Amino acid sequence: MTTGRRPKARLGSLLAALAITGGALLSGLPAHADEPSANPAGKEAPRVDLVLDVSGSMREADIQGKTRISVAQQSLSDVIDALPAETEFGIRTLGANYPGTDKAQGCLDSKQLFPVGKTNKTEAKTAVATLRPTGFTPIGLALRGAAQDLGKGETTRRVVLITDGEDTCTPPDPCDVARELASQGIHLVVDTLGLAHDDKTRQQLLCIANATGGTYTDVRTQEQLTEKVKQLVDRSNDTYTVAPVKTAGTDKCESAPVLTPGVYSDREKFSEHRVYRVPVKAGQELRASVSVALDRPVARDYGVLLQATSTTGQELVRGTDAGSSRTDVVSTGLRWSAAASKGYATASATASASPSGKPETNVCLVVSNSLAPQAGAAADPGLPLELTVDLTAASPAPDGPAMGLGRGWILLLVLTLAGLLTGLLFGWIARWRIAVWQEN
Repeated sequence: MTTGRRPKARLGSLLAALAITGGALLSGLPAHADEPSANPAGKEAPRVDLVLDVSGSMREADIQGKTRISVAQQSLSDVIDALPAETEFGIRTLGANYPGTDKAQGCLDSKQLFPVGKTNKTEAKTAVATLRPTGFTPIGLALRGAAQDLGKGETTRRVVLITDGEDTCTPPDPCDVARELASQGIHLVVDTLGLAHDDKTRQQLLCIANATGGTYTDVRTQEQLTEKVKQLVDRSNDTYTVAPVKTAGTDKCESAPVLTPGVYSDREKFSEHRVYRVPVKAGQELRASVSVALDRPVARDYGVLLQATSTTGQELVRGTDAGSSRTDVVSTGLRWSAAASKGYATASATASASPSGKPETNVCLVVSNSLAPQAGAAADPGLPLELTVDLTAASPAPDGPAMGLGRGWILLLVLTLAGLLTGLLFGWIARWRIAVWQEN
């Protein structure tokens, strides 16, 4: 019937129009840029050397009913499976090869189990699975060996030390070795993970981590060990392109260190304020972010605040982050430019002329936290923080909530039009079915 053919033709036209209209509207939405390469051309690959204690005490079965070595082996197997393709990863052991009682000989027992480089995951996992707890605990010797494994370069190298006890082979004292490595300027960070929980071990591992700007973790479960090592490998992968520069924030802006674009490391005590200065020229936008590593147990319900203020203390903008003891890093960031102030408080009272002749404003970056240590956790030294500073051309686009609101209205408009067209389509179909039914 011709009456039946016309509705079908109209239905096809309407569906085509709906597809074209929806496609045109959706094409106007902001598109995501391609992700940058994880290993930029010309940059060194991230390098991680894991140092595993295989001394006799790793036979103890006190982690969820499992031996310490079996927990470490299972965790490392999971970590190796999840290694990023660009990461150069190696494993060094201590106390794994000499079964005798001669301490002088046993304290030389540290060897590369798997060289630092592109990882054959099957070979690496097999090598780890064959380890059996054997000898002494020469941590200092192993740290020196790990530094040699990683070599020198412009980017940060990471050593991850997993052990269940303090060094039994001093000298060399592992804290002195860590300070020695830090003083060489080879961009080496040592993170320590303790499988035993006595105070002497904890203090020694904290000392090693603190000397190199690393973190210490008191491990209680296999899941915690696996997750922490994965996080450390990922952190090496995220930050390897730039070696953080050590700095020391102050409690007042006028005496704060002046920072240029780059990545900086510092330590902040519990509930402390650390202040830094950044000169911002006219037409520039300041972008800053901070990450505070929770390298020891902290009380629940905490936060980290990053503020940009004038030198008189007037707040310009802030960024905050909060947590509840379920992550090892708390991060936040902010953006500010003089143009974005729109008549509100600015730092113009501190403006001066830069060598280029453009007006320059001293903006104070204030990092503060509401962290508190859990009972028994050390308060000193401060928590490791990493501060990233960048200066870019000020964006003419709306910032903050306004930009988010604009994108929200676009999406709302698309959904409204799509709903309207869908309603019209189904209404037309209903009318067509009724007409056909009546004719029949």
